[in-house]
Amino acid sequence: MSELTKLTIGAARDALRRGEVTSAELTEACLGAIEGADALGAFAHKTPERARGMAAAADLRLKAGDAPDLCGIPMGIKDLFCTRGVESQAASRILGGFKPEYESTVTSQLFEAGAVMLGKLNMDEFAMGSSNETSAYGNAVNPWRRGSDDTALTPGGSSGGSAAAVSADLCLAATGTDTGGSIRQPAAFTGITGLKPTYGRCSRWGIIAFASSLDQAGPMTKDVRDAAILLRAMAGHDPKDSTSADLAVPDFEAMLTGDIRGKTIGIPREYRMDGMPEEIEALWAEGRKMLEDAGAKVVDISLPHTKYALPTYYVIAPAEASSNLARYDGVRYGHRATLAQGDGIVDMYEKTRAEGFGPEVQRRVMVGTYVLSAGFYDAYYNRARKVRTLIKKDFEDAFDQGVDAILTPATPSAAFPLGAMEEADPVQMYLNDVFTVTVNLAGLPGISVPAGQDRDGLPLGLQLIGRPWEEGDLLNVASSLERAAGIVAKPDRWW
Repeated sequence: MSELTKLTIGAARDALRRGEVTSAELTEACLGAIEGADALGAFAHKTPERARGMAAAADLRLKAGDAPDLCGIPMGIKDLFCTRGVESQAASRILGGFKPEYESTVTSQLFEAGAVMLGKLNMDEFAMGSSNETSAYGNAVNPWRRGSDDTALTPGGSSGGSAAAVSADLCLAATGTDTGGSIRQPAAFTGITGLKPTYGRCSRWGIIAFASSLDQAGPMTKDVRDAAILLRAMAGHDPKDSTSADLAVPDFEAMLTGDIRGKTIGIPREYRMDGMPEEIEALWAEGRKMLEDAGAKVVDISLPHTKYALPTYYVIAPAEASSNLARYDGVRYGHRATLAQGDGIVDMYEKTRAEGFGPEVQRRVMVGTYVLSAGFYDAYYNRARKVRTLIKKDFEDAFDQGVDAILTPATPSAAFPLGAMEEADPVQMYLNDVFTVTVNLAGLPGISVPAGQDRDGLPLGLQLIGRPWEEGDLLNVASSLERAAGIVAKPDRWW
């Protein structure tokens, strides 16, 4: 593998501007790495010719002195983002062959900034999953291994392909989406940085919807500085998205001073779960010490409604999914079932959805339809909405008391083997989101930073949760934690 693929965005940007390397050379290095990494299942659709054309255009801009931060940077795009003329099927059979005639706002902004698209990245079907095992493309595989054990591990989900590609140096960065932890959990499992911005910071237009009040796009990168650079390009107001915030986008990179003296970091006592592995407890304690040593004041806080977060999320998210996925009926685009003579339109709907949706999507649609049905709407959905408000208020109270950021584990364990979570017990899979769903329910920014390794050498992450719209401050605290942790380990190449 070329050393070029190991560059961060920041290092590649500087080398491109100095003329030490061209975007064409960077892009060819990444394309070569991708061709040798099919065993990871990270890329669902490769776009080498498009990448070469975009790299050539970027090199012209660089020569002309018109070089935004991402100009010439090769990236992967999660399959949830619609990309004009390129398969965009949310890893679902029901959208097989779908090529949009439009571009998502986020990818439009990235391409205007000169980013190079290497291809579309694997993911859980419609972003529903925590292990990237529900994809129509097959599993994505974590590039890390447990010592000499060859057991294939999950890269996390739903942005598992993005996480695997960045961790394995197949691309310099990737886009992800986060509905209940789908950026932060895979980032923690693969030893990279994953940022979920404040809800409304990045446009959702052109991103295939799962749960509209929870979904948020964000960057998945090799370090915190890269996350700051990429977020600036992804963020901004979009008139096409009614939930997009009309706020100025700051220079997040310029806010990375690394100085957190005087900051107050909260440690929520409710996140100390029964049965939490000792390694996670120890990592959390070490993270607390790192921030204290950097000059922050660390205090214990209470987020009393945390225990209701998972059940609340797994009422609201399936309810919104049920509504959003009703559009996939075989009439206008995507898969349509073959009908027998005499079949009517209801038969077409039923057969198309049975063939097109995988078991996890079907499960969530059925749960969502149930909680929205007459007689159960108030008992489940409305009650969940009220609890969501209480969860949000817990965070508001903590911030009102002077807390600048909150430190928690990112995941309850390191990456687990593919197939370990049996389909017969989906609740065990849902528990992977125990530390992350609160952030989505409250609409807050959250970031996972590599902070340690378990006894088998697998990466572990810590999560920082910030005040709404203050991603700059959050990234600065994260950069301090990153520097203190000093994690430089990379997966040994086996693929």
